Amino acid sequence: MRFSFKQLQYFVATGEEASIRAAATKIGVSEPSISTAIAHLESEFNVQLFVRHHAQGVSLTPAGRLLLTETRDVLDRAEALYTAADELANTITGKISVGSLVTLAPMILPVLAQTFTSDNAQTRVVTSEDNQDGLIAALRNADIDVALTYDMQLPDDIEFTSLADLPAHVIVGASHRLAKRKNVKLTELATDPYVLLDLPTSREYFFSLFRQAGVKPMIASRSQSQDVVWATVANSNAYSLRNVRPRTNCALDGQPIISIPLAGDHAPLHLGIAVLAGIRKRTLVETFQRFCCARITNSNIPGMTEIGSRK
Repeated sequence: MRFSFKQLQYFVATGEEASIRAAATKIGVSEPSISTAIAHLESEFNVQLFVRHHAQGVSLTPAGRLLLTETRDVLDRAEALYTAADELANTITGKISVGSLVTLAPMILPVLAQTFTSDNAQTRVVTSEDNQDGLIAALRNADIDVALTYDMQLPDDIEFTSLADLPAHVIVGASHRLAKRKNVKLTELATDPYVLLDLPTSREYFFSLFRQAGVKPMIASRSQSQDVVWATVANSNAYSLRNVRPRTNCALDGQPIISIPLAGDHAPLHLGIAVLAGIRKRTLVETFQRFCCARITNSNIPGMTEIGSRK
C-alpha cells in the first residue's frame, strides 16, 4: 500500500466540500498539501477522482464517487480498530490466559479462576499447566498473559511479584517412625528412602536443601507426578519433600499423609505471579494481578491450609 490514511482523509474532505480550499479550511492544512495528496491518489489508483472547475471548486468523477464510498468505509474500519484496541486496553472484559506451575495448579488455579469470573462477569479465564520452562516460553510467545509460579530460575525478561512464602515440609505416611514429630531435620532422614518429585526446577530446589544440610538423599524412586509421589509416601516407609499445603491430608488412594515442617534455616519458595517484562499490560491483566495480590497472602492461599496448620 503506497498511500496513507491522511491522504485518504484529504480525499474524503475534498469530496464532501467540493472544494480544495474549503477542505483545507475544514481540516486545517494547506491547499497545496491537499492538491498533492489527491494527485498522488489519482496516480496510485490510475483514475481521475475530480474534475477541476476554474474558480468553482471541484466535482467528483464517477470513479471518484465510487472510491469515496469505499474510502469512507476504510476510514470507518480504521476508527473501529482504534476503538477495539482502546476497549482491550482499558476495560475489564474479554479473555485472559493464566498458566500455572503444574504442582500448584490443582490447588489454586480452579478456585482463583472461578472467583475472578464471578467478580468480573464479562471476563473469561482460560487456564493451563506446565513446568517452569514451559511457562516462561508461553509468556514469551504470548500464549499466556500471566503465570502463577515460584521464583525459581526466572530470567531477566520475566517480572515476578511475590505473594506468599511456602516453607519446605517433610511428608511421611501415618506409620512412619517420625509421623508424630512437630518438626524434622533432614539429617534425621539420611538413612530413610526418599521419593523424588522429578521436575527440573523442583528437583534442583530440593537438592539444594539436602546440600545445605550436608545430606545425600537415598533416592528410592522418582516421579514427575506429584500425586504418584504422595501416594508412594503414604503407602511406604519413605518420605518426600514439598512446599505446597493441600487441604486434604490423604493421597488419591485415601491413604493418610502427614506433613511436618522442615526444621532449620531453609529458604522457602516464593509463590507469586509472573508476567513478561517491558510490555504494556491490558487493564484486564492488571485487574487480575491486583486480584491475586488480594487473594494470595501468607495467611490465606486458595486451596491450601494456613501456615502453622499440620496435616
